[in-house]
Amino acid sequence: MKQDSTRNIAYTVDCEDYVHVVKFNPFDSGDGCSLIAYGGNNYVVVGTCRFQEEDAEVDGMQYKTLRTFHHGIRVDAIAWSPETRLDALPPQIRFCTAASDRKLRLFTSDLQDKNEFKTFDGHSDYINDLVFAPKEGQEVASVSDDHTCRVWDLGGNEKAHFVLRSPGMSVCWHPEEAFKLMVAEKNGTIRFYDLITQQAILSLECEQTPLMSADWCLKNTLKVGAVAGSDWLIWDITRSSYPQDKKPVHVDRARQFRWSQVNENLFATTGYPGKTTTQLLVHHLGHPQPILTGTAAVGSGLTWHRTLPLCAVGGDHKIFFWITEM
Repeated sequence: MKQDSTRNIAYTVDCEDYVHVVKFNPFDSGDGCSLIAYGGNNYVVVGTCRFQEEDAEVDGMQYKTLRTFHHGIRVDAIAWSPETRLDALPPQIRFCTAASDRKLRLFTSDLQDKNEFKTFDGHSDYINDLVFAPKEGQEVASVSDDHTCRVWDLGGNEKAHFVLRSPGMSVCWHPEEAFKLMVAEKNGTIRFYDLITQQAILSLECEQTPLMSADWCLKNTLKVGAVAGSDWLIWDITRSSYPQDKKPVHVDRARQFRWSQVNENLFATTGYPGKTTTQLLVHHLGHPQPILTGTAAVGSGLTWHRTLPLCAVGGDHKIFFWITEM
């Protein structure tokens, strides 16, 4: 857990495999530490992190692995369940993964003897993103290259099915808008669906392609952000279906967009993994230039800490962490 000042990486954690995806738990698990999960070629590791920015007694960063889950296939996406609790007796860890065999896998563990997993079948092509219902955690939504968004119960039964016009790249479920789902398509359209009527109720347009990633701002439900082509784009959904703000950021193409969990003006984007490095940019809407530029040895995954302006990217046998100003 060393500090690394050379490329302004705040901390690194060494991992046993290439890290394809990394995800902080966005929900309160009732513990002082933050849960983080990362996926490699055939397993998922769940661990806890604590940073000196939140606890003066920590020297830099403390990381501890809680459990390694055998997955048997490359992990492409991870979603945390709000039912995950470290303060319960016994504790409960629950998350869902998407894998390269077009299946979802729901894992539930008490970190002791109880380790269950269930497979959800139905998608006919690559799954790009998934998310738990943010309040009760009794459903999972997923989007795929098969031009569908599907909502599942925890038994793996399909509860809703939305036909898209192009591959589904991102799906978001906002804790303050529990009956709406945001789905972003590769063709540049972002739609909001009403889960009660199962109808589309609002759409936003990038006017450029390919849209690779979109996110619904936790701190302000009226803000949506995305990356398409080499630009980031931001909408105020009350104003227009077209972006209010956009800027070219990544020379080749932008890959991911994630809002900070703590500030509605702070977001991060990543470029496509190049031959050796990936660029991470942290942006603040009040600043004309990125406020942080990070370089990671070929990175994938992008995730923000629940309570700190700190983000992480996975890489070759490492997770890299950057801390920024509010």
